[in-house]
Amino acid sequence: MRTCTSRLLAAAVTAALAATATAVTVGPAAAATAGAAATAAPRSAAASDPFYAYDGSTPLASLTPGTVLKTRTLPYHVLGLPTPVTAVQLLYRTTDAQGRPSANVTTVVRSLTGDGGKAVSYQSFYDSLDPGDGPSRAVAGDLSLGGAIPNIEAVFLVPLLAQGYNVVIPDTEGQNADFAAGPEYATNTLDSIRAATRSPATGMGPDTRFGLMGYSGGAVATGWAAALAPGYAPEVNAKLVGYTVGGLLVDPAHNLGYVDGSLAWSGIIPLSVIGVSRSLGIDLMPYLNDYGRSLYQRLEHGSIVDALGHYPGLTWKAMAKPQYADPNSVPPFVDAINRNNLGSAPTPTVPGAMAQGNGGFLEGTFAGPAGIGTGDGVMVAGDVRALARQYCATGTSPVSYQQYDLLSHFGVPVVWAPQALAWLDDRFAGRPAPSDCGHIPPGNPLTPQQPTPTH
Repeated sequence: MRTCTSRLLAAAVTAALAATATAVTVGPAAAATAGAAATAAPRSAAASDPFYAYDGSTPLASLTPGTVLKTRTLPYHVLGLPTPVTAVQLLYRTTDAQGRPSANVTTVVRSLTGDGGKAVSYQSFYDSLDPGDGPSRAVAGDLSLGGAIPNIEAVFLVPLLAQGYNVVIPDTEGQNADFAAGPEYATNTLDSIRAATRSPATGMGPDTRFGLMGYSGGAVATGWAAALAPGYAPEVNAKLVGYTVGGLLVDPAHNLGYVDGSLAWSGIIPLSVIGVSRSLGIDLMPYLNDYGRSLYQRLEHGSIVDALGHYPGLTWKAMAKPQYADPNSVPPFVDAINRNNLGSAPTPTVPGAMAQGNGGFLEGTFAGPAGIGTGDGVMVAGDVRALARQYCATGTSPVSYQQYDLLSHFGVPVVWAPQALAWLDDRFAGRPAPSDCGHIPPGNPLTPQQPTPTH
């Protein structure tokens, strides 16, 4: 039965990969049309699913983070099709980017071969401004173009489940889809672990050990969770064996400068502007020109699928009013990106493994601005090196760093995923963590940005 289940899930994942590959290779006009249709549907789907709404009589503020609010069990879906694998979904209390109590959803998939003593919190790279694109929606059977990514990521879960790990998959962006809000990604992730170990439906408990794993947007959640765990969730931190990340966003200001004017990744600029505005409750509209405001409105509920490759050559300057051509001339934006600079967060206290591509030219990102340099197309290699060196200098846990100079953002996961799994296996087995401290090349300064006067 176990073998049959694994084969069925693997077959479904293969189908997801094939279907998604077809979806993302359509022309820009067709993709835009599909994206518009996908954007509208999830909002009504969200409104029609009462599981996501907290309706208890006790105020959320009176409940401790990680409190389980609701539980449901359903088949794990891939591309909207049910598989024999069972998933447990939990609505739980957490904290948003502004420090307010909120409710969020996580998904737990129990291994058929494990005993509940070890688990991996896998953070998805679903990168969307639409709550309907979250992993829990895809698992429950909701189907959208923006939600195709969580379907693809099922391919990463099969090896984990086969090796006896329970897998916990939080909706890292929360119910408002606060894209790129690193600290909120962290609280959603850490409180998801708390909830998973408090629910009898998951087969886990206070002695379950956890590894953190994520790529790209999932690396943002993983990196921030590892950094904030000692202060925000010390009891979770005590259960962590380590974290492994690939394609990591460190300093958003550097990433903005790196993708500015690129062929494929420049569409991430308006997504980030919207995510920052939404998560921190700030209004950036007064700083945008007519074109910038139109992009904001067009992508307000879009995903990476709606942005990637759709705006070749787009720059911040093209979106901003002339007096705000320098993003550092917008004080609330400077404050927001500084709050999301991982280089200013605490140093993790558990071992870490970082992998980063540096072949961004393969994805049409050719610039290497002074003080920023090159990267994988969207993430800056010098920032990740600098963060790894910072952790080596300020922490006591081993840090592994690997850079792939000939791989881009889409190429690295192929080699990163199996290496990440092997690295986690060793941590759970109690083997000493490898360290590259002392051998990591220099990177970029990660100092906070300073506001500049308008002209």
